[in-house]
Amino acid sequence: VQLQASGGGLVQPGGSLRLSCAASGSIFGANVMGWYRQAPGKERELVATITGGGSTNYADSVKGRFTISRDNTKNMMYLQMNSLKPEDTAVYYCKRSSLIRGQWYDYWGQGTLVTVSS
Repeated sequence: VQLQASGGGLVQPGGSLRLSCAASGSIFGANVMGWYRQAPGKERELVATITGGGSTNYADSVKGRFTISRDNTKNMMYLQMNSLKPEDTAVYYCKRSSLIRGQWYDYWGQGTLVTVSS
C-alpha cells in the first residue's frame, strides 16, 4: 500500500485548508484510514479516523472544526480543516490500517506541512 498526502501550505488563523490522501497498491479488504499530525518537538498524535463504512472519530482539539471523509471509489481520503489555529501547525500524515489474514498492518504517507500563521 502506498499513500500520498497533499494539500498542505501556509494559511492565516481562521482560514481553511483541505488535505488529500491518495491510496494505491493492495488496497482491498477491511481497513481504517486516518490523519495524524506531529508538531515540532512533540509526539505524533491522532487527528481523525474513518472506517471503510464511514464511521468517524476525532481528537477533542479538532472537533467541530475538522471533517474527515473518504471516497472509496477513488481510493481517496480528505481532511477539511476550518477555523485553523496556530496550534494546528504540524506535519500531517495519512495512515491506512489494513486487516490482512486476521492481522492489522499499518501504512503511512510521507506527510504534508500545514503552517497556520499571520
